[in-house]
Amino acid sequence: MNTGQKTSILILDDETIVLKRLKPALEKAGYEVETFTRSAEASNRVNEKDFDIVITDLKMEGIDGMQFLTQVKQHSPATEIVVITGFATMETAKESFQKGVFDFLAKPFKLGEILDTVRKAEKKIQDK
Repeated sequence: MNTGQKTSILILDDETIVLKRLKPALEKAGYEVETFTRSAEASNRVNEKDFDIVITDLKMEGIDGMQFLTQVKQHSPATEIVVITGFATMETAKESFQKGVFDFLAKPFKLGEILDTVRKAEKKIQDK
């Protein structure tokens, strides 16, 4: 990560309301944010650009979040992934962590929680 460059975040969630809450909050906190509601478009984007942090839902139409995060990690192993889901189970949490996910948040989450998580992920990246 170059100093002076904003931490880049990609958010994938098929609920636009989630994106509308997260994007302004994260931009205000100084991040560069791109949002996607369709996994196919987000997939194409992560092949073009390496993001520092990817925030993804698990249950969506098209490719599911697990496939998406696997693809992100294959393309850019240094990317930290935060999973947000309304369908949090121990199985999905465990599978996420096995795939190298940084953190796992159940919906509904508070903006403060996601900001904390993003900051921790950013710190981990900077400490590498």
